[in-house]
Amino acid sequence: MPRLKEGDIAPDFCMPDQNEKKVCLKDYKGKNIVLYFYPKDNTPGCSLEAMMFTKYKPEFEKNKTTILGVSKDTCDSHRKFIEKKNLNLTLISDIDKEIQKKYGVWRLKKFMGKEFVGTIRTTFLIDSNGKIKKIWDKVKVQGHAEQVLDEVKKLK
Repeated sequence: MPRLKEGDIAPDFCMPDQNEKKVCLKDYKGKNIVLYFYPKDNTPGCSLEAMMFTKYKPEFEKNKTTILGVSKDTCDSHRKFIEKKNLNLTLISDIDKEIQKKYGVWRLKKFMGKEFVGTIRTTFLIDSNGKIKKIWDKVKVQGHAEQVLDEVKKLK
C-alpha cells in the first residue's frame, strides 16, 4: 500500500481504547487530531513521548485538538501504561496492526544491524476536515510534542 502524504484524507478506523470503548476517527469530525503511532507501551522512548503529550494536552485542547496514541499493545497493557506513567491520553489498541497498515507505519525497520517489520514512530496532524496537514516520520521523541503543538497553533 502506498504511503500517505500531506493533503490526503486520513483513513477512517474504529478500534478499542484502553477502556475497550470503540474510538472512530469519524467521530472527531470538526476537531483537529494528533494521531501518533508508537512501538510499545512502557519502553523509554514511548513513555517519554506519552508523558510529553500528556504534559501539553491542555494546550492542545485549547487549540481544539485531540491526541490519540496507537500501538499494537492490548487494552489491558494500555491501562497499565496509563496508570504507571500517570498519563491522560486515549490510547488505541491495534493488535492486528490494521490502522498501522492503513497509515503506512507498519514497515521495515533496522535495529542493531537487524532488519524486521515493526511500527515506525510516526505522527499525523489531521485537520478538522479529516485532511492530513503534517506527517512526522521516524520521530525523534525529544521535543516532538512541542513541534506538533507549534504546528497545531498554525491551523485555522
